[in-house]
Amino acid sequence: MPELPEVETVRRGLEPVMDGARFEKVEARRPDLRFPFPKDFVKRLEGQTVTGLGRRAKYLLCDLSSGEVLVMHLGMSGSFHVLHEADGRRPGKFHHERGKLGAHDHVVFGMSNGAVVTFNDPRRFGYMDLVKRTELEEHPMMRGLGPEPLANAFDAATLAAACDGKKTSLKAALLDQRVVAGLGNIYVCEALHRSHLSPRRRASTLATRGKSNDRASLLVDAIKTVLHDAIKAGGSSLRDHRQTDGDLGYFQHHFRVYDQEGKPCVTPGCKGIVKRIVQGTRSTFYCPTCQK
Repeated sequence: MPELPEVETVRRGLEPVMDGARFEKVEARRPDLRFPFPKDFVKRLEGQTVTGLGRRAKYLLCDLSSGEVLVMHLGMSGSFHVLHEADGRRPGKFHHERGKLGAHDHVVFGMSNGAVVTFNDPRRFGYMDLVKRTELEEHPMMRGLGPEPLANAFDAATLAAACDGKKTSLKAALLDQRVVAGLGNIYVCEALHRSHLSPRRRASTLATRGKSNDRASLLVDAIKTVLHDAIKAGGSSLRDHRQTDGDLGYFQHHFRVYDQEGKPCVTPGCKGIVKRIVQGTRSTFYCPTCQK
């Protein structure tokens, strides 16, 4: 499933063609994705202007002139593709670059600036909803989300407080969207390696501040760094992720531990070998030598 860097990459690709543009024509080519589309989905979108395109955790948030927000989630295999007026396509002439729309092109947005934005989702785990901006924080998908890891408010004290008293593993705590929003398996593994903290460590130990080793500070810095690096690389394309121009992300070529089982640890001076274990049904990759 796409994590924060992949969703942020998509947001940045959509922003130039959607922000400030009007939904001139909308086509929902099936009645549902993971869930049914909201009532009058097309009618409520057509004619509305996009006043902002943001992100919360792994959700894209498209603010509309109507006061509603189009909430979008990529699911397991969802991707957006943008065609421009220069490509010879205009709203109302919805064609894929290889011909007609494909079987998995489920939603098409024709924008007033000539851009055509298509949402493709083979597995149909994606999600779209329309919510009043004033009610967004109480939406079931938004309620209880933790801080954004790239926000200034996400710091060592915040993370340590969230982990205080937790008996679960540090890996499990970081995957808990109530602790920090938007992180998934890949970037948790990578951040833990960069901070030299074991994924098996009890989460509550993060709240123990040493005189020369503030674990929470190390981990927060590592989380922010790995996310920034991944966004700069266009995210990680392991299976389905594509940028809005169709290009792959390439951060997977810079993984230090994720999917690196059996390879030497890349930490300078470390002679460890990357190991794979299973935590909560998910694969965890780490170096037992330098991650303690």
